[in-house]
Amino acid sequence: MESTLYAPAEPVSLSLTLRPLRRGAFDPTFRSDPSGVWRTLRTPLGAATLHLERAGEGIRATAWGPGAEWAIAGVPELLGAGDHWGELDVSANAFLADSLRRNPGLRLLRTRQVFEMLLAAILEQKVTGKEARHSWRVLITKYGEPAPGPAPEGMRVFPSAETWRRVPSWEWHRAGVGPDRSATVMRAAVVAASLERTLDHGRGGPLVERALRSIAGVGVWTSAETAQRAHGDPDAPSVGDYHLPSVVGWALIGKPVDDDGMLELLSPWPGQRQRIMRLIESSGFAKPRFGPRMTVQDHRDH
Repeated sequence: MESTLYAPAEPVSLSLTLRPLRRGAFDPTFRSDPSGVWRTLRTPLGAATLHLERAGEGIRATAWGPGAEWAIAGVPELLGAGDHWGELDVSANAFLADSLRRNPGLRLLRTRQVFEMLLAAILEQKVTGKEARHSWRVLITKYGEPAPGPAPEGMRVFPSAETWRRVPSWEWHRAGVGPDRSATVMRAAVVAASLERTLDHGRGGPLVERALRSIAGVGVWTSAETAQRAHGDPDAPSVGDYHLPSVVGWALIGKPVDDDGMLELLSPWPGQRQRIMRLIESSGFAKPRFGPRMTVQDHRDH
């Protein structure tokens, strides 16, 4: 077991900052309970379970398993250390300024887990969130190892790249993952070690995007979703998302827009566009509920 008390220089909200990592209420890698937040992770040293809880003005972090030391070392970046909001000026937009004021603990996380974040993003390609969460839960539960330490029942650790390469085609189908996405996962698993080296390029940017998109089946949306979570990219808007352009449009100008319109609305904040997206998300704003919904696909019999 490893433990530390992290005293952040700025306020940190565990719920807001870690929200992008939670994939549904039954995510086997992430749980929240009265004691704090539980998270499992695959580290270069092996499996780990990480528990985070408030301790006065700081955050108590405790980890178990072979990867405990690595997990503890990454707590500051996981909770936004190195993520600087000082250069973001939203004073001209009352909606964004209000969200920034009401959410002082919002930080951009950096997990340092590229393959895990990439695989999760691949599972989310061109399907509903409900489908993606189901696939994640089924596959992690079946192929992940039990979480080390006193983790809540049912928690599992993200499988190794070698394990993912051995998942048979029929198991992908049973989990609702079509052949295109499973093939992309397989290609990513082959180069998993080199993916982790993209962390050397810092918090995203063109070099990271180029490396991620060199994998067939990984496009601009998947690359952005990965860089946001693994690298802590403050820019990287999720172009190609089914919902986000209209959310941004309704939030900022009161009407839906397409991808080009979203990028135009975000253009006053170059290099900061992901921060704007998180401010909109954290504001509690919800777009009007009308229009067609994305169709649920069933790949199990393909």
